[in-house]
Amino acid sequence: MRKLIYGMNVTLDGYVAAPGDDIGWGGPPSEQLFEWWLEQELASELSLYGRRLWQTMSAYWPTGDQQPGATPAQIEFARNWRDTPKVVFSSTIDKVDWNARLFTGDAVAEIARLKAEDGGPMKIGGATLAAAAMRAGLIDEYALATVPVLVGGGTPMFTALDSWVSLDLVETRTFPGGVVLTRYETRR
Repeated sequence: MRKLIYGMNVTLDGYVAAPGDDIGWGGPPSEQLFEWWLEQELASELSLYGRRLWQTMSAYWPTGDQQPGATPAQIEFARNWRDTPKVVFSSTIDKVDWNARLFTGDAVAEIARLKAEDGGPMKIGGATLAAAAMRAGLIDEYALATVPVLVGGGTPMFTALDSWVSLDLVETRTFPGGVVLTRYETRR
């Protein structure tokens, strides 16, 4: 069975995007934080995306290694992003590229099917898609890179749940700019 990991940069008040889908509140991550996210990408064998995060990522990372001033970590991230298999969950787009396949059916059933397969870790991105997986009890690990900024509203990282989810803290780390990484595993 594969491990399913939900990780995002998040504001101190719990949002992954400010009103209007604005993600500029975090500014560019420090080199150290970016390298940590790169390690997570390299360890993942499959990426699951909701439509909005897919559109954000696919607008930049296919050519991220060709951008002026790209760091070695950004170059490696872009190459890995292109090569890693991806599943995009959406009923509003009709085509995806970059080693991705589009899935338009029951997202929770498909995530559960993928999770039941043999293989390495999968990561899930996009608050709406992750919320469905959270409510179904499919997420094994949460990684939060909490940025010290308050935005007051927007897209929350977490959804309303039908029952509590108990977690075990497995890592804390501080990065430049006051960003605090916390990783939790779901207690089963």
